[in-house]
Amino acid sequence: MVLTKPISKTITSLDNLEERFNLRPTENAQFFPEWNENLPELTDSETATLDQIRNRFIRHRKRGSLAEGTINHLVISPLLTLAGLYDEPFFVTTEPEVELFLEDRDEILRGRIDTLIIQQQLWVLVVESKSTIAFSVALPQALTYLIANPNPERPVYGLITNGDEFQFIKLLNQPNPNYDLSNIFSLLLPHRNQLYDIMRILKQIRQIMIETPIE
Repeated sequence: MVLTKPISKTITSLDNLEERFNLRPTENAQFFPEWNENLPELTDSETATLDQIRNRFIRHRKRGSLAEGTINHLVISPLLTLAGLYDEPFFVTTEPEVELFLEDRDEILRGRIDTLIIQQQLWVLVVESKSTIAFSVALPQALTYLIANPNPERPVYGLITNGDEFQFIKLLNQPNPNYDLSNIFSLLLPHRNQLYDIMRILKQIRQIMIETPIE
């Protein structure tokens, strides 16, 4: 008998992922150079826009925790717009339901998530900016959705954020499921705007996606 289980309640730790999918953090230091090597420069116009986005976010954040939709409006949508990820040749879709069948366990993992999928190569997961929603909770679920991407032979990228902090993920399913993570970037650091770093990484990933499009 095949059991159907919700991803949100089943995949709650990295141990759950390793047990079900044999997914492991890579030991290859060069697995994910996209987040910190040869990053494109920003224009003066881009840095000015990023300063505006950060200042707007901080002004709202000072009033308390922000819901997912608010974070999307204040930060994510402006970032993706500035990075050119809403424009040709990219299309943004939402994935109402993801389903993974684990034949050896007679188990189906099913879930709905507030995620943006861009060309099935970049997935953006936004969680509410509450202290109870830690990256340690969001990361296993984000990795589960990356595993479900329909092009396992291609690397897939993820970005998880609660508005305050951002982290990039790279996952490759073949020949063996491996992943790596970027550093965590924070918008709450005084006197620094780490949206600059985040934007440079997004521009890098965008260029990779243009050069190796999904057919």
